[in-house]
Amino acid sequence: MRLVFLGPPGSGKGTQARMVSESMNIPQISTGDILREAVARRTDLGKKARSYMDAGQLVPDDIMLALIEKRVDGTDCTGGYILDGFPRTLAQAMGLDEILTQRGETIDLAILIEVADETVVRRLTRRRICPACHALYNLDTDRPKRDNLCDRCGVELVLRSDDEEKTVRTRLNVYRNDTLPLADYYDSKGILRKVDGEGSVDEVFASIMGILTEVRQS
Repeated sequence: MRLVFLGPPGSGKGTQARMVSESMNIPQISTGDILREAVARRTDLGKKARSYMDAGQLVPDDIMLALIEKRVDGTDCTGGYILDGFPRTLAQAMGLDEILTQRGETIDLAILIEVADETVVRRLTRRRICPACHALYNLDTDRPKRDNLCDRCGVELVLRSDDEEKTVRTRLNVYRNDTLPLADYYDSKGILRKVDGEGSVDEVFASIMGILTEVRQS
């Protein structure tokens, strides 16, 4: 199956995409990973992307679409894949559909993980990261064994600037304006499924797998 995972920051879509990837044995394709790999390998697309990244600008849609097209052409994607973090805008979704149409393919399902704004704010503002080894913690669900110290290396944990409340609320506004309209787009195609993301990781995973099983059997 070719899947798109949608949801606000802090919804857990990356975690769920990884779990579904492992369960279904299809790759999880993260745009962040693709960009970092292309830049590290100094491919032509990577060089173009880096020029925008270094300037603090968003990588243009045409470059992102070209990177995605190259990635889904990989042999590990013949049995399907999960797009995590892409598309982010309606223009990217339409561009993706054009690419897939030329390949005789379509997105089978878009999974929207719904989480209330205040849940997102709490989840992200309670996250902490180790500046040395980059281990992630959450003060509610995955606390370090010693107060605010990394279990691995003992370094004091920090709150990332992206996880400060003001920044989180700005990210939520961007999500509502730019990404949430994708739900209507995929709903109009009859392939959107919504999942309550307020439960535990295992509960949300069970809901997603239930949907995927139902669709595959229909």
